[in-house]
Amino acid sequence: MQAAIDRVMQAFTMIANLTPEEVQTTRARLAAHLAWLDVDEKALAVEGLRYLTDQTGFRDGA
Repeated sequence: MQAAIDRVMQAFTMIANLTPEEVQTTRARLAAHLAWLDVDEKALAVEGLRYLTDQTGFRDGA
């Protein structure tokens, strides 16, 4: 799961301007969200990006 979290955070921080504190908080929220899933790393990464973009509104075209 850690590899998926790293991939998601790498991609997400390219589109979101986060402070170091926000990166830590976002990583923790992401890990908690993905913890309940029992899927492969690729599916975890897709769900992780979906979750973060939904939470921040990036999917609305902003």
